[in-house]
Amino acid sequence: MTAQTSTALACIVLAAGKGTRMKSDLPKVLHPIANEPMVAHVLRAASALNPDRIIVVVGPGQEGVAKAVAPHATVLQPQQLGTADAVKAARGSLGDFDGDVLVLFGDTPLVRPETLSLLVQARRGAGDPAVAVLGMRPTDPAAYGRLVQDEAGGLTKIVEFLDATPEERAIGLCNAGLMAFDGRRLWAILDAIGSANAKGEYYLTDAVAVARAEGHACAVAEGDPADVEGVNSRVELARLEKLMQARLRRQAMLNGATLADPDTVWFSADTVLGRDVTVGQNVVFGPGVVVEDGVTIRPFCHLEGVVVRRDAIIGPYSRLRPGSDIGAGAHVGNFVEVKASTLGNGAKANHLAYVGDADIGEGTNIGAGAITCNYDGTFKYRTQVGRNVFVGTNATLVAPVQVGDGAFIAGGSTITQPVPADALAIGRGRQVVKEGWAAAFAASQKARKAAQKKG
Repeated sequence: MTAQTSTALACIVLAAGKGTRMKSDLPKVLHPIANEPMVAHVLRAASALNPDRIIVVVGPGQEGVAKAVAPHATVLQPQQLGTADAVKAARGSLGDFDGDVLVLFGDTPLVRPETLSLLVQARRGAGDPAVAVLGMRPTDPAAYGRLVQDEAGGLTKIVEFLDATPEERAIGLCNAGLMAFDGRRLWAILDAIGSANAKGEYYLTDAVAVARAEGHACAVAEGDPADVEGVNSRVELARLEKLMQARLRRQAMLNGATLADPDTVWFSADTVLGRDVTVGQNVVFGPGVVVEDGVTIRPFCHLEGVVVRRDAIIGPYSRLRPGSDIGAGAHVGNFVEVKASTLGNGAKANHLAYVGDADIGEGTNIGAGAITCNYDGTFKYRTQVGRNVFVGTNATLVAPVQVGDGAFIAGGSTITQPVPADALAIGRGRQVVKEGWAAAFAASQKARKAAQKKG
């Protein structure tokens, strides 16, 4: 057969597994790594190759998986009859596609685009192989299937560990599971795979033996064992989380961020850090965080769904919640919570404050203990605070309320009405001083105790 010149590519992601060892009602591929479902990481790696289409194979009752992978197409594998059967479930969607078909697994979240590209290149290599298999050389090959090659490096067979001879078990090149097929020959190969095995299933690994029997070449591409580590239990999920975090930390530092103690910083897959960002110890980035250049995040902060503009200072012990936008040069200090709010450039909330559903103008100072009361038990309302406002200690702003530019809110005030620009607002009870009252009260208490003892 002449060499294929098509550069078209389709990806089939197998995600129909029940994951019984996870002991969970949540489908296995939806368990999160770096705050994203495992299958989302696989889809991101596949998308980086710009395939013509991506098809995800799901099982019965896995509507949640179909929703999570949208807008990618899904097809149903009605019964769990093996990996080859799962690939065949995509037949109707692929039709007569004659490009390369890459088969991935939805529970291998560490797979990288570079590894997938190597596999596709191997399929398109010399000899026009019908099948290319990803191999790896783990430190402990354990019970992995072995990839047996001929003198020219072509793949002759995949032999399972239990069936391998001592010589074959000595082979260090192991089967990593991922495969690439010539779409023109894919269905004929899969149709020839039988189920004469202990489980009565159709195994994708048998494709190599079928292809070789039909006179087709098969190839191998070698990848990093870490790329194809799968998840079958909560223990393995935790292990891969650590591996993913190590990757994300390394990439953040390579991109120009300083992590004071990398092992204590936890990222989400979509965290974006600019250059010259400094992150202290024990900082957690939830989903949807963008941090611009020059920001300092001090220890023990939690950020989620927030944009932090350049040169801002966050923490220590700050919590930034979804929907917030922290302006350039702004300060959010210790034990301050900001939720669904904007802080203008240079605004400050340095300690012990709650800013919820509010718009705080540039240069405004939020004093210690100040809060916005945004919820009446049924609805939430916004607080609007202008530029260069001083909000005193322990002030309470009861939304909906507006405070004009340059206003001064006296400490301890409860503000329920609009405050004009440049005005002073005082909303607190008048102080009353009674000279000598404390001494008289103490004397009366002393007399009462004496009387009780006599009685």
